[in-house]
Amino acid sequence: MASWNDYNDAQSNPNLIPKGTLAKVRLTIRPGGFDDPSQGWTGGYATRGSTGAVYLNGEFTVLEGPYAKRKIFTLIGLYSPKGPEWAGMGRSFLRGMLNSARGISDKDVSPQAQAARRISGFADLEGLEFLAKIEHGTDAGGEAKNEIRMAVTPDHRDYAQAMGRQVAAAGYAPPQPAYAPPAPAYAPPVHTPPPAVPAMQQGAFPIPAPQPAAGADPRPAWAR
Repeated sequence: MASWNDYNDAQSNPNLIPKGTLAKVRLTIRPGGFDDPSQGWTGGYATRGSTGAVYLNGEFTVLEGPYAKRKIFTLIGLYSPKGPEWAGMGRSFLRGMLNSARGISDKDVSPQAQAARRISGFADLEGLEFLAKIEHGTDAGGEAKNEIRMAVTPDHRDYAQAMGRQVAAAGYAPPQPAYAPPAPAYAPPVHTPPPAVPAMQQGAFPIPAPQPAAGADPRPAWAR
């Protein structure tokens, strides 16, 4: 039982989502108004900071589970005056997002997979839904906060299970059986003739076969 006199074992920030949690999230880019067409940065999505660093200001909304509707804020690096490392991490993160959202193995180098990893601009990332691994980091003031630095792709052992729960929660219906034409609404009755009724029951008498006259030769004419 927790002690109300000793708080050394109390969680430091109960609002944090546990580290390592997998959750499906949706990306919203908070526009910063900075463009550089030579880099393909158009539409005002990029932000340029006071140090000269350029990034996408990502807002990730958790879509399901006990943390649904929680928002996580993470910067996606595009450029740093300190060197290419931050931009490289940003490109790797965006590659993982596209793989996760579009169900592509990171090892898939087919033409279809390569095409799926291309975008026409940052606008294509707006609203992207993928499976994320939630981590812990610190903000500018040194306070703990949640971050997303990795997208979970189909190569991860938990991807299928996590995405399967999402599909089920979204109302997934199992495949239906092969199509069979419906039975007609109206089928004409099959005509069955009534049973034969004996002549006597119809009120008629049987007609006897003709008999030869008395004394006449019963043989046919050709035999006489």
